[in-house]
Amino acid sequence: MRKQMLTTAGERIAIDCDLPWVDELINEATAGERRDADAERATLAVRVESSSRPFHTTAWEPVTRGAWRRAKEVVLEDVCGSGFDLRLASGAERMDFTYRWRPKLRGQVVARLLPSRFILLARAALLQYPAMWRASLRDRAPLHASVCTAGDLRPLLAGPGGVGKSTLLMQEIADGGVAICDNICVSDGSTAWGLVEPVRVEGGSGRAMPHGRVERQLARRVPALVPDIIVSLRRSEDSVAVVKPCDPATAARSLITGTFIAGELRRYWSFAATLTAATGLGPAQAPVEEIAEHLAARLPAVEIVLPNRPGLRLSELLNRVEAIA
Repeated sequence: MRKQMLTTAGERIAIDCDLPWVDELINEATAGERRDADAERATLAVRVESSSRPFHTTAWEPVTRGAWRRAKEVVLEDVCGSGFDLRLASGAERMDFTYRWRPKLRGQVVARLLPSRFILLARAALLQYPAMWRASLRDRAPLHASVCTAGDLRPLLAGPGGVGKSTLLMQEIADGGVAICDNICVSDGSTAWGLVEPVRVEGGSGRAMPHGRVERQLARRVPALVPDIIVSLRRSEDSVAVVKPCDPATAARSLITGTFIAGELRRYWSFAATLTAATGLGPAQAPVEEIAEHLAARLPAVEIVLPNRPGLRLSELLNRVEAIA
């Protein structure tokens, strides 16, 4: 059977949606990367049903407040505050995520008054968090980072949100480079697989999002890259960029703290822990620290302190690395 398929975070998601408005939301979230493909190749399936009835949980074992399990099935209410209930059926080869739109009154108000916030929550609940949790079963951890090409290098960009990663990515893409994602990827300590989502940048046209940003499709996206250098990014009020050596401990710390600070992942940790507690699958805690330390031990690293205004491109800044060495 052929269905719409999305490859994201290294996972293949078969998508089936009975609600047109949710299908439109999903299409926007997938940034034009849904493809007609054989559903048998999917590692997880996402189905949004039109029913608004609650999933049956009578006599099921409670896992925590708003979560129940029975055999290989799990039900979660109001996933991540999105207004969607979830039933997960876990199999050896594929996970089936079935959703129903059943918002509480507060969720209805949020969806109406704060549409950009609701859109981000819905994307996370329906697509992003399921893919990342499925990837965790392959010993991969989410990172608030991206990998792109910059000249002859494939830097892994680490650092907190708002420091300027997206701007650097877009500059390299405009110059013919490629990137795996805007902000979030999963990694096994060697390869990084990007999470499909629109890129959020300052200025221009597109859907308005928090922090004064707008969304655009990430052009020249590739599913995965193997990084060969870690770039820890900071921002200062100076007018000139600074490139300096970075030891493995500092590089790992930048990856770890940037990941746990990230607002995009704030609700992921409880989502993943609940599914792991209910199914017995996956790590009790995502191995972010172990993956970050493994990357930092393998790869050279530099720290770039960006100026208060956009200046040199990433590839130009990395040309200074040889001079440092």
